[in-house]
Amino acid sequence: MFKLSLPKIMSVCLGLVTTVSMHHVSFAQSYPSKPVRLVVPYAPGGLPDTVARVLAQKLQEATKQSFIVDNRPGGNGAVAAANLATSPADGYSLLVTDGSMLTISPLTNKKLPYDAEKQFVPVSLVATSPLFLAVNSSVKAKNFDEFIQLAKSKPGALNYGSSGIGSTHHLTGEAMKAALGIDLAHVPFRGSGASVPALAGNQVEMAFAAYPSLATFEKAGTVRILATNSLKRSSLAPNVPAISEKVPGFDFAVIVGVLAPAGTPNEAISRLSNELAKIAQQKDIVEKMKAAGIEMVGGGPDALKKALDAERVRGAAAVKAAGIQPE
Repeated sequence: MFKLSLPKIMSVCLGLVTTVSMHHVSFAQSYPSKPVRLVVPYAPGGLPDTVARVLAQKLQEATKQSFIVDNRPGGNGAVAAANLATSPADGYSLLVTDGSMLTISPLTNKKLPYDAEKQFVPVSLVATSPLFLAVNSSVKAKNFDEFIQLAKSKPGALNYGSSGIGSTHHLTGEAMKAALGIDLAHVPFRGSGASVPALAGNQVEMAFAAYPSLATFEKAGTVRILATNSLKRSSLAPNVPAISEKVPGFDFAVIVGVLAPAGTPNEAISRLSNELAKIAQQKDIVEKMKAAGIEMVGGGPDALKKALDAERVRGAAAVKAAGIQPE
């Protein structure tokens, strides 16, 4: 019977460890060595798509390799998820999405064909995009305090527009109602492209929307911006108070993150996370995204996981408050 001495066994084990280590080093140094897809679960033009296209350009400059935006809309993220599920977990197929696909859709859809917590692993918390509460000029509230007082004095008499049932705009409104003890009627629209003009045209009395959508109307004096739904005041409008100043911990700013299929090598995730963190600090990118109502973060995998976990908890409470039943 063939036997190995202890020194020989230790030598073989050391050789295996060294080989594996060298493989990881080699992968980290060569990655990416071919084009990388950034899968977006929405049509071109939305928030995640805007972020993905900026990231693609900057990642290409940093790595000297192509990054291609691949829009896969449909099924509350199901089409994109299915595409990633059938792609190798090798770092060359990534998901760029807002948090709702991962945190809200599972709460409002009974039969999603993907498991957001098992199929994807976090890479980077790239950015956030706060929403702002605005009222039209006919509403007799000059600031957020006056708005609260007005809403409490007229239960159910005021209404607010959102981008649709189950949208972040809707859930922000319902969470705010529950937290402040006020009663507002909800008027759903098909996106901010409809709700904001309705606000400016006095068809609804208030609405939640991104800052760029409201800025022109605010300048014209047809709407007043009263508060933001981010945890802290936004750099987009630092004089506008956060709802959290009245409701501690209130935070419904939209999360934009990059994720990878489960099983993706840590070396690829680390390289991507580091590059994205650098991009988030570039002044030209910060200013460009700010003009689009987006605040760069550049947090790593842990930051994204923490943000998504917190959003799941807040989202569940808001869905319950809104009375939304899973379909």
